[in-house]
Amino acid sequence: MDSQNMSYNAGQAKGQAQEKASNMMDKAGNAAQSAKESMQQTGQQMKEKAQGAADSVKNASGMN
Repeated sequence: MDSQNMSYNAGQAKGQAQEKASNMMDKAGNAAQSAKESMQQTGQQMKEKAQGAADSVKNASGMN
């Protein structure tokens, strides 16, 4: 194998490694984004439940 061929192969390997790393970063980013969205949804649901509970207490105690 001559040196030109070796450096070409090294370049190919480097390119593939960079592409793999980039794909992994994209996947991690997507996972983080969907985790964030589900946290926001959960927070919203908890807020609504808390509001509902507060309203129930007000109704039960005749504060409304």
